[in-house]
Amino acid sequence: MGKVQENILTVFDVGSAKTCVLVLDVNDHGFQYRGHGVRESRGTRKGQIVDLEKATAAIQKAVEEAESIAQVPIERGIVGVAGPHIRGINSQGGIALGPRAREVTREDVKMAVERARSIPLPGDREVLHLLPQEFMIDEQNGVHDPAGMMARSLEVRVHVVTAAQSSTQNVVTAMNRAGIHIDDVVFEPLACADSVLRTDEREVGVVLADIGAGSTDVIVYYEGAVVHTAVIPVGGDHFTNDIAIGLPTPLSEAEKIKKQFGCAVVTRIPEPNEVEVPSVGDRPSRLIQQRFLGEILQPRAQELFEMLRDNLRQAGVLELCGAGIVMTGGGARMPALMEVAEDLLRRPGRGSLQARLGYPAPIANMPSELAELEFATTIGLAYYAHRTRLQRSQQQDAGLASRLKSLFARREF
Repeated sequence: MGKVQENILTVFDVGSAKTCVLVLDVNDHGFQYRGHGVRESRGTRKGQIVDLEKATAAIQKAVEEAESIAQVPIERGIVGVAGPHIRGINSQGGIALGPRAREVTREDVKMAVERARSIPLPGDREVLHLLPQEFMIDEQNGVHDPAGMMARSLEVRVHVVTAAQSSTQNVVTAMNRAGIHIDDVVFEPLACADSVLRTDEREVGVVLADIGAGSTDVIVYYEGAVVHTAVIPVGGDHFTNDIAIGLPTPLSEAEKIKKQFGCAVVTRIPEPNEVEVPSVGDRPSRLIQQRFLGEILQPRAQELFEMLRDNLRQAGVLELCGAGIVMTGGGARMPALMEVAEDLLRRPGRGSLQARLGYPAPIANMPSELAELEFATTIGLAYYAHRTRLQRSQQQDAGLASRLKSLFARREF
């Protein structure tokens, strides 16, 4: 059983709309789909758990479904987190190596990164990720790996992703109550990027907007590194609520209407089109002009991208997004939403950011139902988990090789 579990990788996406479990087979050639389970989320709101029992029950049901398909017990894995409690900040730190240039060691690199990490944080916050952007040795910028190079000083710029301890711990507690041990907690856009962004986009500069049910999670890459992360407190549920209030109609019906007839630009809707709207209570349903639905949705869409634009401007990264914006998540499905994004996300003198939808990269044997915007984060967690597992294995192998080399060197004397 232990050997079987070593070849199994499991990821958990506990969102505001759905809870998804994905099980993978890992081998020397990579990984492939083995099974998955999806259940409607309960007890979560805006990416945070508000009812532990309901959230745990939803996780258990998704796990049971995944176990049934994968035919293996699910005992551990990594889980994604998101929501308004996430904060990102850029930091810089460094060390002096001595009056004369010497070779930079791995320990020097770790020490410089730790110096950059030493930023004051409130007592209720923790560091989720420490993401190096670039190293500087003496006067030379843009160094990706300084180990082995000669220098007198070493500095590093990093992006630090922090989270509220209580929020992340509640997710872990719900997983534990469902019988799952959590090996790692990951900021979801960081994982999502692994499944939807292209290498050239990361280099030129790109913003990824994952439009979920409760919020829109944002990550910006430039020259291959993360330079900004943020959470915009507007997601698909806000559009649904606007419909429910504006028509009015029950929330469940508002969600159906949004998915079937929603459009983010009024003028893209033919004037004669009508939509049947169920009423609340025992009142009869009625017909409305579809354009009236558009008049409800367009202001919310504009608000979302105005908030995103202002956030990127304030962080000083809007100008860096030469490759445009990649939109993913279930909320990105709405027709004409990309048009609103391109209209509002403009760089002075350079025009608007070009938008595209970010569908997840496929996994071998994966059913077609998972190759959709709604599962970009889940698929991204799989790519992220496999990549980090390989990196740890390589580091362990490198450490072993170094110890063996040192052992043989000592034997020569």
